[in-house]
Amino acid sequence: MESDVRFYRRRATEEMAAANRAVTEAARERRMQLADAFLQRLKDLERRGIALDEATAAASRPVFPWEALIATTPHSRS
Repeated sequence: MESDVRFYRRRATEEMAAANRAVTEAARERRMQLADAFLQRLKDLERRGIALDEATAAASRPVFPWEALIATTPHSRS
């Protein structure tokens, strides 16, 4: 599952890219407002003491311990 930090960062980036592609000024402004909302949520997480680097690192860890499974699974040899 994606962490809040990664989600907000990804959504802000997507909205800024969409704002750059917007055809009308109104559409661009709406996209920038959404990007700003996601950036504000990131700042709120930082204010609450959630370190962005730690949260990103935790979100990138594999959910399933593949290395442990591989180490304990007997491999058949032919």
